[in-house]
Amino acid sequence: MGFLLWIIAVALVIYGIITLFNGSVLLGVLLIIVGLAVGPGGWSIFNRRGTRA
Repeated sequence: MGFLLWIIAVALVIYGIITLFNGSVLLGVLLIIVGLAVGPGGWSIFNRRGTRA
């Protein structure tokens, strides 16, 4: 499950960076933030509060 979340997070961040270069700043930043939220490392919306891996 963690590997799948990592792949989704990387795809979202890369797509967000490409979107930034294409001129849509708001959508690009939003995709990068969502990618960071979904990713299993660091800050994740799927981790419970107070538990760290």
